[in-house]
Amino acid sequence: MTERRSRPAGRRRRVDLDGAQPLIEWAPKTQLGKLVKSGAITTMSDALKTGLPLREAQVVDVLVPGIEDEVIDVNMVQRMTDSGRRVRFVITVAVGNNDGFIGLGQSKGREVGSSIKRAIDNAKLNLIEIRRGCGSWECGCRKPHTVPFAVTGKSGSVEVTFKPAPHGIGLATGDVAKKILKLAGVSDCWAFTRGKTKTTVNYAKAVYNALERNAEIRVTPQEKTNLGILFGKVVLPSSEEKIVPDQPPKQPEA
Repeated sequence: MTERRSRPAGRRRRVDLDGAQPLIEWAPKTQLGKLVKSGAITTMSDALKTGLPLREAQVVDVLVPGIEDEVIDVNMVQRMTDSGRRVRFVITVAVGNNDGFIGLGQSKGREVGSSIKRAIDNAKLNLIEIRRGCGSWECGCRKPHTVPFAVTGKSGSVEVTFKPAPHGIGLATGDVAKKILKLAGVSDCWAFTRGKTKTTVNYAKAVYNALERNAEIRVTPQEKTNLGILFGKVVLPSSEEKIVPDQPPKQPEA
């Protein structure tokens, strides 16, 4: 008779009785994780404003439930040793909620599946909040559809500059930048690149570096009003009054 192996401890997902999204259960080890688990912090913007280091990916899973991931690059690295050839995979992944939050992470390992999972967790730990607006003089709609001002990012030999574009232009960028900007919630943008953009990893890091600078630049209240700058996700009104059409008065029954 074989002994039954116990299930390893770790993060578990439990589906509630109503069949909604799975509930995340974990024992937080950091101060930020404890604040999120207790309900003191309810949004990702408040979590980033605390200044506490983000060390647990479960915090992002709780505060940003609709987050998506995109594999940017899968690179195979081989090394010859005395025992033979060893193969490892380097995975680059971008995560975002398509509404103001973006992260980029890397991981390496012997198996592709496990490396992708670790890369996703690393990307969640690098999550940042970006600014969006309408910085194009050709548009003036004051909606958060493009970058509010020109920003430049660099990694290795790759240098990329993003400039505001009018509504309807789309993402006039390369394929790598298009994936990252889409996850960040930017729908219109001009891009100018220099260097060897065929190096996918450096290209992705340059795009992420430009978005980091976008979040670090100080903006005056007047510029926020003129350019319609929004920091983070678009907040919709929680409740709207329903307009009920006028109905003719009821006739009294005979």
